[in-house]
Amino acid sequence: MVGVRLFMTSVLVIAAFAMTEGQSTSRRPPAKKSPAPAKKAPSSAAVTRIQAELLCASELGIGVKTRRQFCDVLTGRDPKGGILVTIPPHRGTLRLSFELHNRHTYSEELIKQKIAYRQYTATIGVLTLDNTLVDRAVIQSEFRTARDLYDRIEGGAGAGGVKAVAPSGDEMISMELPEDVGEQVSILGESLKVKRPDGDDNFTSPGRPIATISNVMLEYRPGPPPRKRK
Repeated sequence: MVGVRLFMTSVLVIAAFAMTEGQSTSRRPPAKKSPAPAKKAPSSAAVTRIQAELLCASELGIGVKTRRQFCDVLTGRDPKGGILVTIPPHRGTLRLSFELHNRHTYSEELIKQKIAYRQYTATIGVLTLDNTLVDRAVIQSEFRTARDLYDRIEGGAGAGGVKAVAPSGDEMISMELPEDVGEQVSILGESLKVKRPDGDDNFTSPGRPIATISNVMLEYRPGPPPRKRK
């Protein structure tokens, strides 16, 4: 009987141990806590794109089709005599963009005579007011018929009330301005080459309108607000 009791006791101990093992192995490990989300770095100021504020010494006028203001680029050596673009408070570099056009004096008579052909190559520069060149831009375009005009300018005495001088050709110009560019930059003409059926011309003398621009834009990150005076 003692042997039977010992045997039964051993069986019960083994069974209890097995049940304990089963319970321990079936338990799921505690869930790991997900790490706290990393803090985002403060974002820099959003990029702003605006129509640039201009001081135009020689306005060509308003386009009949585009309704844009066209401003002539004059040749010269003094940046203050060019188209002055106001630079707003900003952080980092800026991007200046504009559309550059040649200027053509339209003549229906020359078209009828088949001698109206012109090839224009205008070179301009963008400068700081201390006469430092930022970049150059060039437009070359050809004129044969009225279809080659980019737009007509209202306010003239010709047919349809438009001016004889009109923008011809279109070149999109985009350039980066340095952070320390100053409060204004100048768009100033350098030279104009004209090919005609009867010869060529090259214009560089100061004060001559050699091209015209439209759609002047600035893209930048706004700078801090101005400090309040005590």
